[in-house]
Amino acid sequence: MATNRQNKTAISRNLEITGLLLLRYGVVMILFWIGLLKFTNYEAMGIQPFVQNSPFMSWMYSVLSVQAASNVIGVIEVTSAVLMAARPWSALASAIGSAMAAITFLLTLSFLFSTPPVLQEGLGFPFLSPAPGQFLLKDIVLLGAAVWSLGESLRAMLGHRNSNVNPF
Repeated sequence: MATNRQNKTAISRNLEITGLLLLRYGVVMILFWIGLLKFTNYEAMGIQPFVQNSPFMSWMYSVLSVQAASNVIGVIEVTSAVLMAARPWSALASAIGSAMAAITFLLTLSFLFSTPPVLQEGLGFPFLSPAPGQFLLKDIVLLGAAVWSLGESLRAMLGHRNSNVNPF
């Protein structure tokens, strides 16, 4: 019969595993869903202010239409999601998808510095505007989840199991 301490250890381990699964597959769901939306006019127009003000992405509009640029971004996001989701079968695929996701979230976070108005008009720092400020800030957590997924996938590729948690 398990002791009270063993029961608490099992519960905490199960919660940790559940949290890690939610991290990876939550990012997968977000990238997949929002990536598919990039193929719609609604989303292409929605991201236009971010892309056109970005020092890293504004060039896209000089060679692609607003919709075509959105489609390219959508392909990248959906591909990232599919590759990350492949972790039970391929650590390499998951590592590639996780790296793509991390780059995606870094680019998205750069919008905090390039898309006006990030700060609430008339209030200044630290008052973020609801959009784009608060809307973009959540990507710090998504970046963290993508980086964790990349590290876990790389560890699995090297044949090392995480001694504390197996998220599968």
